[in-house]
Amino acid sequence: MSTIKLEQSSNNSAVIEKNPAELRNKSPKYKVLLHNDPVNSMEYVTISLREVVPQLSEQDAIAIMLEAHNTGVGLVIVCDLEPAEFYSESLKSKGISSSIEKED
Repeated sequence: MSTIKLEQSSNNSAVIEKNPAELRNKSPKYKVLLHNDPVNSMEYVTISLREVVPQLSEQDAIAIMLEAHNTGVGLVIVCDLEPAEFYSESLKSKGISSSIEKED
């Protein structure tokens, strides 16, 4: 919520102060999800994750792949809509099942 703060000055101006939480929550974030895949090898999925999302370390990619393997779905990354769509489509182009959903 914004608050208006009146400041005494020669031009009688008003200053609108934004709550830090409001500034942070401007664009919604999306989760890129990796789905369990009985077709591709674990190694291929791990390598593909690192190729598509370069900021993932090898350990991160392995952990995501194992999460998907063991629970059915693994969280790859949380980001803005456009990169999320790009990552998901790039994984799909490599034959890896992926989707996006809005973060709660």
